[in-house]
Amino acid sequence: MAETWNKKEREKKKQQNKKEKAERKQERKEHAKDGKSFDDMLAYLDENGNLSSKPPDPRKKIVVKLEDIEIGVPKQLPVNPEDLIRKGVVTFFNDAKGYGFIKDMETQESVFVHINSLTEEVKEHTKVTFEVEMGPKGANAVNVKIVK
Repeated sequence: MAETWNKKEREKKKQQNKKEKAERKQERKEHAKDGKSFDDMLAYLDENGNLSSKPPDPRKKIVVKLEDIEIGVPKQLPVNPEDLIRKGVVTFFNDAKGYGFIKDMETQESVFVHINSLTEEVKEHTKVTFEVEMGPKGANAVNVKIVK
């Protein structure tokens, strides 16, 4: 079977590209710098993560213990129950709707409180102790008790 003109042209182009590639390879070999040592080719990282041609200063080396490395959520220490109890003042309470807000004395944040979280009936400006629990819409006060 006879080759078509298109096949012959493709074959010529392939041969030409091979020849050019071999010439470029030979040219790179000839122009390569001779005598380049292994140390000249090394690259180092400095303490900031930047590439450098100088080795790092051994005096700046930081030793990290394997036990100090934490991957994921860090271990939490057991919480003292007394630390969870906060003090605050009722700034607003609507008896008809059954909710209000308590202003935390330490953080000055306003915390939502629902009537179901109360142990006693409260009014505005009443001093209370409470615990904070995160709800779907933010912080909620629970176990609210009046300070006497």
